[in-house]
This record gives sequence, structure tokens and C-alpha cells, in this order.
Amino acid sequence: MPAPFTRRRTVTIRSANRLLAALPVGERAALMSLAETVELRFGDVLCEPDESYRHVYFPLAGFISLLSRIDGHPPLEMGLIGSEGMLGATLLLGVPTVPFRALVQGPGSALRIAAAPFRKIIAGSPALDRILRQHVYLLLMQLGQTAACTRFHDVGHRLARWLLMTHDRAGGDHFKLTHQFLADMLGVRRSGITTAAGVMQEAGLIRYVRGDIEVLDRSGLEQASCSCYVKVQAGNR
Repeated sequence: MPAPFTRRRTVTIRSANRLLAALPVGERAALMSLAETVELRFGDVLCEPDESYRHVYFPLAGFISLLSRIDGHPPLEMGLIGSEGMLGATLLLGVPTVPFRALVQGPGSALRIAAAPFRKIIAGSPALDRILRQHVYLLLMQLGQTAACTRFHDVGHRLARWLLMTHDRAGGDHFKLTHQFLADMLGVRRSGITTAAGVMQEAGLIRYVRGDIEVLDRSGLEQASCSCYVKVQAGNR
């Protein structure tokens, strides 16, 4: 079950979420009338696979991991959602069930809307319908690229890609991540993360101290990443 949230009583129209910012004023106002602002706390589970969506989330700050799990193995991260997107866009397809576990990886805030009224408002909002279709396509592209990256690229390239994607959504150069957490997200041994992070630190790309990662050289990190990062980012622009 999802963890409880701290609610704020007043919700204002914001442009912090790119999907909401792209809506015409009238359609955005109708959507916002259904929304409440909630805090996203690190480690909160927003939904589980095969459950029905109870809410959708438009992150304003922070980010959410989409995790897939096979029995006997730690969960593997398949995608990230930040202020560029939303959690629950697949409701557009008429499928009420959740495909992935959604875990808050970066704390922040989001606009939350109950699933039932959200489905109804899509029918009367042509712009929202179009924007969500584009977003679902981009999510599918991210999921496919992540799967291919996991299969074909080495740990160092994948770690650089993952750090860049996290940096894009973290709202700053610092974020908290342990080697074990990174290993679980990328589906590799902890020793592989330790080695790859050590190489990046020696090269002056990052600073890593007791679970705190600081990005020092963004352009260098981009050069150390595989081409998967560029392909996914090109689709998000």
C-alpha cells in the first residue's frame, strides 16, 4: 500500500510540470481543479504492479523510478519520471492496472489526481489526450532503450547515463545514493558500481562520499555515457 502523504490545502496553477505547462489555459484549469499537492518522500511506494491505479501524479520537483522485478532478484529500474512527465499516463490506453512498481527516488512534490475523475477529464480534453499520447510514446522509447542498454553496454557507461538522468531531475548537483542502491537499480554487482564510480571520481566527474554524490563535470559525464542518454533526451525535447 502507498505510504501516507502530507497534503497542502491550496493548489495553484503551476508550470513546473512540463506536461501541465503545455496545456491550454482552460484545459489546465479544469485539470488543476481536481488536483491536490502532495509531498514525495524518498522511498515512498506510489503503486504496485497489477494493482488498479488509485491516483496519477504530475511531479513538480523530485522524481519517480519505475521498477520491474523477477522473483529472487532485486528490482531493476526501467525508467525515471520527473517534472517532464507523469505517473499514470497509461490510463489513456484504457488499462486500469499498474505495469511497474513506482518508487520515489528523489524527494519533492507532485500534483495528485484521483484516477477515476482523471479518466473522465481526458475524454473532454483534446490537448491532454494528445500530450499524453506523446508522453506514452516517450515512455515506451525510454523503456526500450533502457532494456537494450542493460543488455549491451558496460557498467561504466550505464552508470554515467543513469547519473545524467538523475541529475536532470534532481534540481541540483547533490543527491543521496548508496553503491548498493545503484547496483540494484542497474542490475549489477556492488563491486562493479564501486569500480565505475571510483574511475569517475578519479577523472573529476563526480565526488562520492558516504552515499552523497556530487556532479562536478556535467560535460565529462556526458562523454563517459553511452549513446542511450542522448537518444532518450532527444525524444524528450
